[in-house]
Amino acid sequence: MTVTSSRLSTQEILRLNSEYTFFSWSAQAKVNPIVIDHGQGIHFWDPDGKRYIDFNSQLMSVNIGHGDRRVADAIADQAHTLAFAAPQFATEVRGRLGELLAQLTPGDLNKFFFTLGGAEANENALRMARMYTGRQKVIARYRSYHGATAGAISVTGDPRRWANEPGVPGVIRVMDPYRYGNPEPDPVEEHLAYLDEVIQYEGPDTIAAFILETVTGTNGILVPPDGYLQGVRELCDRYGMVMITDEVMAGFGRTGRWFAVDNWDVVPDLLTMAKGLTSSYLPLGAVAIKPEIAAHFNERVYYGGLTYSAHPISCAAAIAAVNVLRDDDLVGNAARLGPVMARLLRDLMERHPSVGTVRSIGLFGILELARRRDPWEPLAPFNGSSPEMAALEARLRDDGLYTMLHWNGVFTNPPLCITEDELREGFAIIDRALEATDAAIA
Repeated sequence: MTVTSSRLSTQEILRLNSEYTFFSWSAQAKVNPIVIDHGQGIHFWDPDGKRYIDFNSQLMSVNIGHGDRRVADAIADQAHTLAFAAPQFATEVRGRLGELLAQLTPGDLNKFFFTLGGAEANENALRMARMYTGRQKVIARYRSYHGATAGAISVTGDPRRWANEPGVPGVIRVMDPYRYGNPEPDPVEEHLAYLDEVIQYEGPDTIAAFILETVTGTNGILVPPDGYLQGVRELCDRYGMVMITDEVMAGFGRTGRWFAVDNWDVVPDLLTMAKGLTSSYLPLGAVAIKPEIAAHFNERVYYGGLTYSAHPISCAAAIAAVNVLRDDDLVGNAARLGPVMARLLRDLMERHPSVGTVRSIGLFGILELARRRDPWEPLAPFNGSSPEMAALEARLRDDGLYTMLHWNGVFTNPPLCITEDELREGFAIIDRALEATDAAIA
C-alpha cells in the first residue's frame, strides 16, 4: 500500500509539530519523531509511502492493529447518534460496555468506573481504596509506572517520578521480585517474607492498598514468578489491604489471556485498564471493582469524577474493539504465538553476544542488551541511553521497523493480529540490526 492521505509533505508536518506542539517525556530540541500518515494491520506508513512494521503496537496499545473499519464504523455511528452525554446520564453504550466487560474480567469484578485513560484509572483506584479502608498508605514497587497524574506518578517507581516529587504522601516503595541486572527473580518465599516485614514496620492497619503492574511494562516486561501474585493476594487478605492490579498495558490479550492475572488465577480487589480497552482508537480507561468495594459506596458518596467519564463515543469504540479481539480470536493468537516469540527471543540471545537476557509472555517481550553478561553490564545505564542504542534505533528505522527502545531494552510487542510469518519478519530485521551492537562490544 503506497496511497497516502496527507496533503502536507513530511517536512511540513515535522515543522508544524515542532513549532506548535509540545512532546511528552522529551527535551524538545532532541525530539526526532517518525511522521505517521495512515496504518493498516501491523503496519503504518509515512507520507512518503515508507512502510513500517509497528512492533510496539504504538504504545503497547493498538492490540487489534491499525485501521479496523469495524471500530471506525462504530465510532461514526455513535457520533451520529449521541456524541456526548455528561457522566450523570445513563446511556445504552455505557451499560452494554459494562455488561461486556463483566463477562471478561476475572472472578466477581463486575462493576466499572470509566475514566479517560490508565493514569486516571489508577488515580481513582487509589482513591477508592483509601475511602474504602479509611487508611492512607499505599505500597508500590520501584520498577513500576502507573501514569503521570499526581497520584499515579507518586506511586510510580521509575525515574519519571523524580522531577515530580515529593508528590502525594504515604507511598511505601518496595523492591520487585526481579533485582536490576539479575535475569532471574528472587526466591518467591524469601521475597514474600521481605514484603511481610516491610508491612510490619509500616503498620498493617495504616496501609490501604498494594498497587502493582501484573506484568511490569516499560520497566522491563518483568513476568512475576509463580507464587508471587498469589502471595501478594494472601498478604492483602491477611492485613485488610486492597490489591490493585494495573492491567493498563498487560490487559486485553497481550499476555495470551484476557487479563494477565488470569495466568495465575488471581482475582484482585480493583483492576485498572485502558490502552487495549479501545485498542487506543479513542481514549478510555476503567476501574473494575469487586462487589464489597462497590457496595461500600451505595450509601456513601464517592468523591471522584471526570467530565468525560463513560464518554459515549469511547464506549462504542471499546465495545467494537473488544468484539474484534473476541471475534477474530486475537487473544488466542497471542497465546499461540507466545511460544514462537519466546523461541525467537532465545535464538537472538544465542546468536548475539550483545543480547544479555530476554523475557516474554504472550506477545509481550523484551531483549535486554549488555556489554557483558557476567558480571552484568547493560549496554545503556539505568535511566540513560548510549551511542550503541541510538545507532540500533536508527538502523531499525532505516529497515522499516518501529519499536520502543528504553535504556538497554528492545521491546517486541506487536499487534495481536500479527501472523507467524510477520512476526518472523520483524525478528529478522532485529537480527540484522543487532550486528551493529555486537560489533560495538567486540
